[in-house]
Amino acid sequence: MSPAAGGRFVSLDVFRGASVALMILVNNPGSWSQLYGPLAHAPWHGVTPTDLVFPFFLFAVGNALALVMPALQQGGAAVFWRKVVQRTLLIFLIGLLLNWSPFVRWDVQGELAMRSLENLRVMGVLQRIALAWGAAAVIVWLLGQRAAAWAAAALLLGYWGACHLWGAAGDPYSLEGFFGTALDRALLGPQHLYKGEGVPFDPEGLASTVPAVAQVLLGYFAGVAVQRRPPDAAMVVRLFVAGCAALALAWAWQLQMPLNKKLWTSSYVLHTTGLALLALALLIDTIELRGRRPGWRGAWVGFFEVFGRNALFVFVLSGFLPRVLALLRWPDGLDAEGRPRWLSPLPWLYRTLFAPIGQVSDPRLGSLLYAVANLAVFWALARWLDRRRIYIRV
Repeated sequence: MSPAAGGRFVSLDVFRGASVALMILVNNPGSWSQLYGPLAHAPWHGVTPTDLVFPFFLFAVGNALALVMPALQQGGAAVFWRKVVQRTLLIFLIGLLLNWSPFVRWDVQGELAMRSLENLRVMGVLQRIALAWGAAAVIVWLLGQRAAAWAAAALLLGYWGACHLWGAAGDPYSLEGFFGTALDRALLGPQHLYKGEGVPFDPEGLASTVPAVAQVLLGYFAGVAVQRRPPDAAMVVRLFVAGCAALALAWAWQLQMPLNKKLWTSSYVLHTTGLALLALALLIDTIELRGRRPGWRGAWVGFFEVFGRNALFVFVLSGFLPRVLALLRWPDGLDAEGRPRWLSPLPWLYRTLFAPIGQVSDPRLGSLLYAVANLAVFWALARWLDRRRIYIRV
């Protein structure tokens, strides 16, 4: 057996670390207009490799819940509720602060002013992680493991039914036809929603967080199954079969409920969970079983493992640091209307070192190399923290 420190499987850390690494990679291209197809999200329906990253991380959050749940249950009701509520609120608050960061902005007079809270986006990636993790923990606590499996199924089926019951007749999976769009606008306010689709609509909204809870629960069940006994070939086969079954169900379901990340459809949950199970089975076979043999464990294991050990901290920093650096600026000529343009460190770095590479071959290559270099910086930080055994938990 090849567990990590504290009895944890190295493969679980690698899976979580790979999810974080890919999140950083796809969130920080040199140019959003220069992306290879697999590194872009699907416009609406459909799934690209990039659309697997966030659900894989939620699945990994469920794996981690399986590690900590026994201690939470042994501590009794008071300890459980205190720790779960504290962690849920803390991660949600960090997400809000990340949305608000870097807290100041340059105004039209060229002076730094506080960023207004009037248009602060309420939801986001960390907020969804917080709510989905907290809700999954409560479901397991209240219902137990067996009933929690039924709860996960009820969440997916109930969300499907809600889409048809309250969505637009004949078009419940369009941006305006989706019932969650009106719900978020009513409860959160249009000014507090994401505007990336051209209208107030949040891909991490309240309604679509419901199936995300089921995704964490599915990751929890996988984590329980993995830790129940030492890894062997039978475990790999069971994970592989479960992954194939989930993919088959997803394929059948998508005939009625399309695969859609922005709506986090139930078919999308099963599709991404199935692929996550197959990936986890491959990692356990490669790392925990074949990893006992010389040559099977390469540098790639350590590369992703260090990301997994400080996952949330590194992810938050990868979003916060570019926003802070954007406050550093210097004049860069005038725009077409004669107004001053400004340049900050990261755009300058991309324009100076990486964009020229794209001009020689493919502009998308320069954008990708910038993202890879950015990832390397955060890997170096994660490696430094790991070597000093500094693990920042939330």
